Amino acid sequence: MNPIVIHSEQDNADDGDRKTIPQGGGNGGVETIAEPYRQCGGKGDSNSGANKTLDSDIAKEVNDRKNDSGSGHNQHIPAMRARALLPRPEPPKPRVERSQSFSIAGSMPLIGKYIRERSTSFSAAVLNHLSSLQEDAADDFPFRNDPSNLEVTEFKIPGVKVIVKLKGEEERFEDQIKGRITLFTKSNCENCIAARKLFKEKGCPYVEINIDVLTRKAEELIERTGDAEVPKIFFNDRLIGGLETLKSWSETGELEEKMRELLGPKCPEEAPEASDYGIGDEEDVEDELLEVVNHLRRSLQIQDRLIKMKMVKNCFAGTDMVEAIINYLDCGRRKGIATAKMMAQKHFIHHVFGENEFENGNHYYRFLEHEPFIMGCFNFRTLTNDNELKTASFIVDRLSKLMFAILEMDGYVSDNRLHVDYLAISKSQEFRRYIKLTRDLQRINLKLFTPNESLSFFLNLFNAMVIHAVISIGHPEGVVDNKAFFLDFQYLVPMKLNPLIHFGLCKGTRSSPKLRFFTAQNVDEELKTAAMEYFQNEGIEIDCEQRTVYLTRIIKWFSTDFGETDKEILEWVLNYLEGRNAKLLMDLLADEQDTLTIVYQDYDWSGNL
Repeated sequence: MNPIVIHSEQDNADDGDRKTIPQGGGNGGVETIAEPYRQCGGKGDSNSGANKTLDSDIAKEVNDRKNDSGSGHNQHIPAMRARALLPRPEPPKPRVERSQSFSIAGSMPLIGKYIRERSTSFSAAVLNHLSSLQEDAADDFPFRNDPSNLEVTEFKIPGVKVIVKLKGEEERFEDQIKGRITLFTKSNCENCIAARKLFKEKGCPYVEINIDVLTRKAEELIERTGDAEVPKIFFNDRLIGGLETLKSWSETGELEEKMRELLGPKCPEEAPEASDYGIGDEEDVEDELLEVVNHLRRSLQIQDRLIKMKMVKNCFAGTDMVEAIINYLDCGRRKGIATAKMMAQKHFIHHVFGENEFENGNHYYRFLEHEPFIMGCFNFRTLTNDNELKTASFIVDRLSKLMFAILEMDGYVSDNRLHVDYLAISKSQEFRRYIKLTRDLQRINLKLFTPNESLSFFLNLFNAMVIHAVISIGHPEGVVDNKAFFLDFQYLVPMKLNPLIHFGLCKGTRSSPKLRFFTAQNVDEELKTAAMEYFQNEGIEIDCEQRTVYLTRIIKWFSTDFGETDKEILEWVLNYLEGRNAKLLMDLLADEQDTLTIVYQDYDWSGNL
């Protein structure tokens, strides 16, 4: 398999951040860059009253300086005041010799005695005050022992504020709920999202079973209900319906009554159980060629060789491989060559220079596990994946569903998707299954992807690998760390890049586009939406008076994807602007009598935590 590479092409040079677009035969446009102004000195505050604390000598010096008609040396006044506010020297403390080392344990009896005394005093004060409140006929501070009284009583003891809250109706309601709410969902489902939101707003805890993540649970759902439509909601072992039932009960006020009735008893064993959290939902089958491959791994002469004036490590001759296959299978040369070609198509072996898949002759190959880049890949765990290859459609669909599940699960990603809880994701079953899926990528056949499948796959893979990298090695800090961070991840991209992909790739930083994942069916529209949202939020600022457009630095790093000239870049950006910004940029581009300047915004590399 070719390396999966995430390229980081940020330009660290600052001299190219400002570009001027000549718009006609003017004087060309003069650039002025104002340095930030910093006030280094202070005038001092003559009305602060600090002179009252000065001794007579210092006060005289201050007054002399205040009457000075020179060029503002008042900045010395705060220093003068500081002298007057210095603490007076304390008498020297007894010197403790090194042999008289201080012992915390030795002081514990005194500390314990002090705490006990203070605790006893505090408890007595509280009890006395409670008693006085109960006997107070004026009832200034209502306090009753009546269990039906739901008031919150507040009273004060000098230096202490005590609030006594009696057990309320809400707490008693929670105590009545001993059962379990189970919500069956799937990824990227609007009704499932609505059901989650309603439970969250009502403060109702629930157990979610995503049948796209726990694939075997789909069979259980069909057995219980007759179909796999979601969302489906169970109160204990009883199916109450879907979103419509939940909304109806909520709107009519029946939800709490139904919860008392159906969730009062302890959850029985017959209720749906989400404890089946293994990662073997999809059965793996060994590749049909694995027996031959393992024989070749043991029998071929694998060694370092000098080939085309280059030292190539851990390789073997293609002719030796064919002979070994013929002897092992006891077959003819034609079948031996065909078997070797099939092994290359399934990415068990690669040509050392990538010149061909497999050709019989004077060529050299190496096994996938001996590729020099393999140790740096996050989806390699000491052994390669020798199972039967998953189809391209399965990989695309599975990756998409797992990532949507991470986006939608409560607590993993903020509602606006700008903040990610990487620690919570790292402990999730969705992430465990993603790690397992990445092993299938080692030998994936990219030629089987449709154009839309390829585009959505690489977009989703990029964003998923950034999550994986942050979890595995932490978020990078600084430009140097960011370069190393992204060069550690490798992936293949289609030959013809869609410029919109840059607004679908989340780099785990504050300035990158927000985290999202894509579907193969609607990837084009989803990318357009991503670009429009990014420019609407922070990707562009327009100053008409200065005739300056402030663009995201993403455009600068990948400028060749958006156009050959700055004007072409702005014309491309215009396609994804709306409202006021669209009108302002259109007017600036239409005016050819003056210059137009592009300034690239600073990029915030801090994490989207």
